[in-house]
Amino acid sequence: MESFVPFIVIMLGAATPLIFAAIGELVTEKSGVLNLGVEGMMLMGAVSAFAVSITTGSTTLGLLAAIGAGVLMALLFGLLTLTLLANQVACGLALTIFGIGLSSFIGKDYVGKPLDALPSMDLGWLSDIPVLGPVLFSQDLMVYAAIAVVAAVAWFLYHTRAGLVLRAVGESHHAAHAIGYPVIRIRYMAVAFGGAMAGLGGAYLSLAYTPMWVEHMTAGRGWIALALVVFATWRPFRVLLGAWLFGGVTILQLHAQGAGIAVPSQLMSMLPYIATIVVLVLISRDATRIRMNAPASIGKVFHPER
Repeated sequence: MESFVPFIVIMLGAATPLIFAAIGELVTEKSGVLNLGVEGMMLMGAVSAFAVSITTGSTTLGLLAAIGAGVLMALLFGLLTLTLLANQVACGLALTIFGIGLSSFIGKDYVGKPLDALPSMDLGWLSDIPVLGPVLFSQDLMVYAAIAVVAAVAWFLYHTRAGLVLRAVGESHHAAHAIGYPVIRIRYMAVAFGGAMAGLGGAYLSLAYTPMWVEHMTAGRGWIALALVVFATWRPFRVLLGAWLFGGVTILQLHAQGAGIAVPSQLMSMLPYIATIVVLVLISRDATRIRMNAPASIGKVFHPER
């Protein structure tokens, strides 16, 4: 139990950036847009949050900067794909490469600078409850915010008229346009939300999980978030469970090395990515299930005049 509780506590933190990034991408894909630039948006969110926080001393401003950076990157992607009708896959890959390079350039003066991590919440006697206290009531605010965002997105998609319209656009943009819905505007808003969440996911890495700036610090988490959306079959709460699973695999490598298990560290570091590949292979075996759950118009170019 002494090892289990710290494992769960750290696992929840490791899963938080994945939750933010994946839930944002889920909403984007529900609108019929495939944005592969999550990694680049997360890196821009991470460097923006760290730079603003260390300059101003305000974590709140840092988080707002991360959201802004993610939204700007997403709107750039939207301009290319929704307005100029460029290929979504190519633009998403280009956005990731652009984000990697730009974040490294912006962050070159901040490498190695210390920053206090986001403080954990103190809920009094609740935090002192054995086992449950450290796990449920001693996390930092963003861990709870990530869970709240998942619940809010689930409610929005399946219990509001706006969520129904968003899903309708993702299923058949021509039909949605025919009955008067502004497809492009709706998709821009979905893409912007995805960018904001990716920015927050990156901000959590540089402000809380490892409070520092290091180039490429997302370490492929953007790609894992993309895989999580498919793993969850485009269902919000399944994203939450999947993120906790992958977060656990990520932390498992550290605990295994700490326990002295004679496995090369390089192999242990590969575990999260091996798990991603295995999960995608298993899911891909059921192509019918993917087609039934995936938005029918995902990745397809829409022009109102065609």
